[in-house]
Amino acid sequence: MRIIKQLGFVVILISMLLVANSGYAASTLYELNGKPSSIEKYAGKGKWLVVMFWSSDCHICNKEAHQYVDFHFAHSDDTASVLGVSLDGVKNKVLAEGFIKKHKVNFPNLIGEPEAIADMFTQLTGVLWAGTPTFLVYSPKGELLIQQIGAVPTELIENFIESQTVAVKTSSTSKK
Repeated sequence: MRIIKQLGFVVILISMLLVANSGYAASTLYELNGKPSSIEKYAGKGKWLVVMFWSSDCHICNKEAHQYVDFHFAHSDDTASVLGVSLDGVKNKVLAEGFIKKHKVNFPNLIGEPEAIADMFTQLTGVLWAGTPTFLVYSPKGELLIQQIGAVPTELIENFIESQTVAVKTSSTSKK
């Protein structure tokens, strides 16, 4: 009997590890056309990636959306891009599409269910989900470097990217 209990515990533990390492984000997020997607699809493409978690009824998201539209327009050709993640959920996809149209959002957007996105965020960052807006910043190599809950002026992100770029260039030239 004791062996069966131990075996059951091992099976549960292995199952938990498999779920934790199973590309969870890919099954959590969808393109607006319903196709499964993930943040990883956009990260690590040689540019900085700013992920903006938003919802159509978030007042701050509505107020600041234009900043991220401008940021993406200014940087997407060379240094950085923006990926939006709507927490409106599939049932409210029309609200997400309304937000995108209203703010003339020019960057790709994914959508998912709020609970699943909250779990994904906690898995990625080790921090409990608090709400929208929330931001993640990935390096050009696809490394998650920053997570920030709440509004973030784009100037702060630009300054961070600039400081990291200067630090990398300085490090490279000092090694020569």
